[in-house]
Amino acid sequence: MIITIRGTVQGVGFRPAVYRAAVRAGASGRVLNDGSSVVIDTDMGDELLEELLSDLPPLARVEEVSCDRAPYTGPAGFSIVGSSGTGSGASIPADSAVCDRCVEEMFSAGRRRLYPFTTCTDCGPRFTLLRGMPYDRPLTSMDGFPMCPRCGREFADPSDRRFHHQTICCPDCGPSYRLELADGMVISDDPIGRLASMLDSGCRAVVKGWGGMHICCNLDVLPEMREWYGRRNKPFAIMARDIETVRRYADPSPEEEAMLLSPHRPIVLVPKRDLPECETASPGLDNIGMFLPYTGMHHILFSELGHDALVMTSANIPGEPMVIDDLRAKELGADAYLLHDQPIVNRADDTVMRMLGERTQYIRRSRGSIPFGLRLGKNGDAVGLGAQENLSGTVASKGVLWPTQYIGNGEKIGVPEYLEEAVRTQMGFVGCTPQIVAVDMHPGYANRRLGRSLAEEYGADILEVQHHWAHAASLIADNDIDCISAITLDGTGHGDDGTAWGGEVLSADFDGYRRAAHLECIPLLGSERALYDLRRLRFAIDMMNGVENHDFGDRDAAVLSKMMGRSVVSSSMGRILDALSYSLGVCRERTYDGEPAMRLEPLLARGKLIDGFETCTENGVVKTAHLFERLGKARPEDEAYSVVHGIMGELVASAVQTAEKDGRDSIGLTGGVSYNSTISRMFSEMVRAHGYEPALHSEVPNGDGGISVGQAAVALHRI
Repeated sequence: MIITIRGTVQGVGFRPAVYRAAVRAGASGRVLNDGSSVVIDTDMGDELLEELLSDLPPLARVEEVSCDRAPYTGPAGFSIVGSSGTGSGASIPADSAVCDRCVEEMFSAGRRRLYPFTTCTDCGPRFTLLRGMPYDRPLTSMDGFPMCPRCGREFADPSDRRFHHQTICCPDCGPSYRLELADGMVISDDPIGRLASMLDSGCRAVVKGWGGMHICCNLDVLPEMREWYGRRNKPFAIMARDIETVRRYADPSPEEEAMLLSPHRPIVLVPKRDLPECETASPGLDNIGMFLPYTGMHHILFSELGHDALVMTSANIPGEPMVIDDLRAKELGADAYLLHDQPIVNRADDTVMRMLGERTQYIRRSRGSIPFGLRLGKNGDAVGLGAQENLSGTVASKGVLWPTQYIGNGEKIGVPEYLEEAVRTQMGFVGCTPQIVAVDMHPGYANRRLGRSLAEEYGADILEVQHHWAHAASLIADNDIDCISAITLDGTGHGDDGTAWGGEVLSADFDGYRRAAHLECIPLLGSERALYDLRRLRFAIDMMNGVENHDFGDRDAAVLSKMMGRSVVSSSMGRILDALSYSLGVCRERTYDGEPAMRLEPLLARGKLIDGFETCTENGVVKTAHLFERLGKARPEDEAYSVVHGIMGELVASAVQTAEKDGRDSIGLTGGVSYNSTISRMFSEMVRAHGYEPALHSEVPNGDGGISVGQAAVALHRI
C-alpha cells in the first residue's frame, strides 16, 4: 500500500513517528518526504496507519490521507529514505517554544548544559530558519553547521527523541552566542550570564533570538527606555520569568493563561494590576502585553537574572522592519548586543493577541502562528497584498489561503521590500503562480507598485478590492460561510465614492458588496493632520452642530471654517472614538496609531447606559454629530458607553434589516475597532437579541492584518 499524508507533516518528527509505528505494527517498507507530503510504501498499511494516528508527534497535524492499494514489493524491514520533490504546500509547522524536556536538559548535567540552541523534534524554530521545501537540514540555516559524531548518532537512533531532527546540534557543532559591548569589546565566555548582570544594572541591550531581535531592559529603567527609544506613550510588551510572575503584574483569565503557556508563546493582552511599572509599560490602558520565554536563551537569561521581568520589544526603528543583521543592530545605539552566528532566514515579529472570552483575536499573526493555512475550497493561484498599515500578504494556492507573517507600516523605509520578500517566500513554499494579484483601491498605497510588478512578471490580472469589502471577505473566510451582513468599523479605508469610509454596513459575499448604511460623514480638516490634532475633529463636529468651539483662536478658527466644505469627509467609527476620547479628556493628542480609542476602552468598560444618547438612521446614514452636544452632564464613562451604545444599536438594526432583505444568515463585526472588547460584547448581545448568532474573528486578524486574506479570497472567486 502507498499512503500519502498531507498537513503539518514536515519538521515535526513525522517520519520518525512513522518508523516507530511501523516497528510496533511489524510492517516493512519505507517513508520519505515528497515535496510537502509524507509518502509511506508498506506491506501493512492499515495496521501502520492505526498505530501512527493513535500517537502523532505534538506539532503534527494530519489534514488528508490517501491510499493506493498497490502491493508492496520492497525488502523486509522499515527505513527512512531521503526526500524527493520540491515544495508545493506549506506543510511545516510554526516555530514552537523550547519544550519542557529540552529546558530540563539545559539545566541538567550533560553536554547540552546551558546550551541555548537545545531543541528536539517536538520544539524549536522551523519557519524562521527555512529556505525551501522539503524540510531538510540543507534547506535550513543549519546547513553551515555539520553534525558532530555524537549528534550524528542521536540523529540516526530510532529510539532517540532527536531521531531525524533536522536542526540537531550541541556546543561542539552548533551555533554559539557572543556578547558585544558598545565600545567594541567581545565577550565569548558566559555571554548570557554577563548580559544578565548588565541588565540588572540597568543597561539597554539588543538580543538575537529566533526570527529576529529584541531590545530589552529591566522595568526599573522603563522611563529612560522610553526617552532613548522615542516611544512616549506606546505600550511595551513584557516578558515574564514564568506564569507566576505574569500573575504578579496582571490578572489573566484561564483562557489567557492557556494561550500564554501554549507552544506558540504569543504576546497576550491581559488585565494589568495597579502597579507603577505596569502603568509605565502601558500608559492609560487597562491591559498589558505579556509573554513567556520561548527560546533556550530566554530561559538561561532569566535563570541568571535578578529581575523577574524584562521589556522585550522588536529591535527596529519604529515602523520599519525588525533588524536581523548584526551590523544594522549596532546602529540602534544600545549598551550591549547578545548575538549568535546562526542566520535568520525569515524574520518574524512576536504574535500579539487578546482573548474575547474563549475566542482568540489576533492583533498581529506572526512568529509561532505562521505558517497558517485557511482552507477556502476554490482552486487557482492568487496573491493579496494588504492595505498600508499593519501589513501582511496572503498567498492562495490549491484551495488554501496562506498569510505571511506581520510586515509593518507600508509607508516606512524597507517595508515594501520586506513585504515582497515575505510574499515571494510564501509563494515558493506553496508553489503559487498567481493568476490575479489583489490590491487595495487606495491610489497612494506603496504596495501597489509590488502588485504591478508581480502582475507583469506572471502575466496576472490586477484586481482592486475595496478596503471594507476585504474586511468583510476576511470575516466570511474566517467563519467558513458564503455571505454576510457585516459591520466594518476601523480608522479609515478608501471608499468607492472617493471618501474615507470606516463605519459601514455591507451586504457582502466573495463576488461583490452593497453599502447598506454608514455613519454620518465628518470633515477631516487638514486630512492627515486631523488624525493627530484631535481638536480638529471636535471643531468639525461643533461646526456641523452650529455650536461655538473654544479650542482655537479666532484666526485659526476662521481658517478651519473655510476648510469645512473642502476637506475629505469620513464615515469612520475610529474617528468618532478619537473625538469622543478628546471630548471626555481621555486623550488630548495621538502619539501612536489607535491611541485615543485605546485609551477610551477602560472608560467604556466601566460605563453604564444612560438616557439622552439615542440616535437615528436617516436614508442609511447613522447620525452621530449631535451626540457630542449632550456631553458634559454625566459621568464620562457613562456618556462614553451610551454614545457608543446608541451608534452600535443603529448599526446592528441596519445590519439586521440588510440581512433580512438580502437573505443573509450571518451578521458579523470586523475591522480594527472590533478589537475593543466592550464594543464586541455590545454587538454580540444586540445581534443575539435579534435572533442571530454573531460572526466574529478567531483566526484572521480583525484589523488591517487580515485585509490581504479577504483580498486573496475575492481574487480566487474571480478566477
